[in-house]
Amino acid sequence: MTSLVSLAWIYLRIGLVFVGGGYVLIPLLNHIMVEQYRWLTLRQFLDGLALSQLTPGPLAMLATFTGFRAGGFLGGLVATVFIFIPCVVLMLIVGRNYHRLKRIDLIKGTLDGLLPAVVGLVAAAAWNLGVSSLSGAKELIIMAIGFAIFKWTKVSPMLVILGAGLTGLLIN
Repeated sequence: MTSLVSLAWIYLRIGLVFVGGGYVLIPLLNHIMVEQYRWLTLRQFLDGLALSQLTPGPLAMLATFTGFRAGGFLGGLVATVFIFIPCVVLMLIVGRNYHRLKRIDLIKGTLDGLLPAVVGLVAAAAWNLGVSSLSGAKELIIMAIGFAIFKWTKVSPMLVILGAGLTGLLIN
């Protein structure tokens, strides 16, 4: 079992780079949870990622799941709290000074530079997930239909996810 201090330190570091939303973290989380510490197999990671999409704060729930697997109930609690500490502190600072900060060219330039990098990281995460989880025609068809529904309709992503899960269940 992993020590709670180790879990706290790992998730605090992950929380520090939680820029651009959770999907940017997928490659990092995969590296830490599957490759480095072997808390999860790749299949468990992908299943946890899929299940976490049904909850609020999807990747935070993945952190809770992994923390629980690595350190039991307290491990899940520690992972959840420590992944949020950096963003809470940052939002308290930024929120309090937002009107002043948004006028600073350095801040605006930094944010303008972050956006393309975040898009690239999300694309890389999508690629990595696709390569590791789309193994046959069934998966590719479900992916294409899910993409089309999400892109060109106003159907809730939750319904797309539930529909895909039901489709996978019925096709097996």
